[in-house]
Amino acid sequence: MIRKFLPYYKPHLNIFIPDMAASLLVALIGLAYPIITRKMLNDFIPEKQYVLIVVFGMTLLALYTARMLLNYYIQYKGHMMGVYMQAQMRRDMFNHLEQLPFGFYDRNETGKIMSRMTNDLMDISELAHHGPENLIISTISIIASFTYLSTINILLTLIIFLAVPLLLVITYFLRKRMRDAFMRGRQSIAKINASVESSIAGIRVTKAFTNSEKEAEKFEEGNEEFVKARRDSYKAMGQFHSGTTFVTDIFNVIILIAGGLFLYAGTIKLGDYTAFIVSVNMFISPVMTLINFMEQYQNGITGFERFVEILNEAPETDAPDSQDIERITGHIEIKNVTCRYDTEMPVLKGVSLDIKTGETFALVGPSGGGKTTLCHLIPHFYDIEEGSISIDGRDIRDFTLESLRHNIGIVQQDIYLFNSSIRENILYGRLDATEEEVIEAAKRANIHDYVMSLENGYDTVVGERGVRLSGGQKQRLSIARVFLKNPPVLILDEATSALDNTTEILIQQALNELCKGRTTLVVAHRLSTIKNADKIAVVSEGRVIQLGTHDELIREDGMYAQLYNLQFRANSGEQLSDGPDDIPKNILRLS
Repeated sequence: MIRKFLPYYKPHLNIFIPDMAASLLVALIGLAYPIITRKMLNDFIPEKQYVLIVVFGMTLLALYTARMLLNYYIQYKGHMMGVYMQAQMRRDMFNHLEQLPFGFYDRNETGKIMSRMTNDLMDISELAHHGPENLIISTISIIASFTYLSTINILLTLIIFLAVPLLLVITYFLRKRMRDAFMRGRQSIAKINASVESSIAGIRVTKAFTNSEKEAEKFEEGNEEFVKARRDSYKAMGQFHSGTTFVTDIFNVIILIAGGLFLYAGTIKLGDYTAFIVSVNMFISPVMTLINFMEQYQNGITGFERFVEILNEAPETDAPDSQDIERITGHIEIKNVTCRYDTEMPVLKGVSLDIKTGETFALVGPSGGGKTTLCHLIPHFYDIEEGSISIDGRDIRDFTLESLRHNIGIVQQDIYLFNSSIRENILYGRLDATEEEVIEAAKRANIHDYVMSLENGYDTVVGERGVRLSGGQKQRLSIARVFLKNPPVLILDEATSALDNTTEILIQQALNELCKGRTTLVVAHRLSTIKNADKIAVVSEGRVIQLGTHDELIREDGMYAQLYNLQFRANSGEQLSDGPDDIPKNILRLS
């Protein structure tokens, strides 16, 4: 773990080295006071050398002035070094998160990920600054103070030093307990953050269903877990500090008894004894610093461990021999594809489809049947277990992920818009597009007139997830984004299923325009929208159970025909049935 931590110091050696030098000078200046005190008590005062008393006193003042400036540098520059390292770690984590596959986000809540990027890294920056300072400088200070105390009285110094192993034993036994407690505390904070993020994101649903009490219960569960974890942390911390403080108190008792006996026996002078009492803090203080450092180390290292857990997640990677593709024509072949999420049952089982260039190919079938999964496999969002998917005769694994996805446009039912302007959201389709190209894309998506009716036009901020726009407006913005991208392959994943009929007509017009000249894969909810598709596949329980044109599937009188007739009767206002038993179960499952 330490090996992974140390490289973050390398870019900041220009701060780290002066910071360590300044810390060392501060430690050495600390030796000046007891040395001068001993000299005054043993020589200058008894010999009435008043000039030397003033000179040494002014020298000490000058040293303290220098120490003040050095402490300023240590506190300012040293902490900034920790901030720079924290920023680099956060940058590394963010860049790594951008490279992780969909499966990682399926397993991890957003709030918990955010906790690792904020709370955990904050303690790491403190460890980055104070860790080397405490470890290196305190060690040097202990050696220097031990050497100096030995010049006063070696026997008394050895007696004091013998108490150090007791401190180490207490530290060893209490460290693991404190570390485990801090880790549980971090996990509980992550759980609270996840709960808060989920509750705030779903606040409109909560209010609509008047379930604020339920959300409060869910939050309180995590909150109580946090209190318990912090209780354990502070209990371990209390045991650690009380035990180590007791041992340092024993130091003073030992000095008082042993020093008094030595003074009584005449083996130490009063001036030396006084100087020893003053100087012993130089030895005890860095020892205590090292002991207290263990708490900081546990805080920082548990945070770093959680940081490394993210970095150890395997990112999406291109195959070793993968190549960039400039532009594909869009002939998609899916051969015997089997896919599963983690260890669950396969979502797709031996699916094979042939989608010709420029063809509109529709997928229909029950919810959970594997339609969306199939759409996610074409841009290689997930790996397949068996089989292959090829575009223009080449396996998609032979393409780099970036160039593959650059050739595929996706319009989904659940549209995500960033909390920025309309222009910036459209530009997400192609960041180097001109203003004229943005406006043209908006016109083709039937959203330009609405944008121009707004006070700030294309500079209007849409709010978090586009909350200030209607569902149809968000959908048209997403279509404009794909127009700007201009991909040869288009995936429409239930793009109009959540819209009213009037809005659907506007968006369907935009989609029809978008589909021209492109290979289009459509996941359909309303079958009336895909009647004219070149091919329609019915997907159920991970398999393709019907394949053909609309007319061919109607003639087969299978699941597709039953579903279409059911929707047609519903749209025409006819009574669907005398009861639920009259509707085939497989139709009831259709989405």
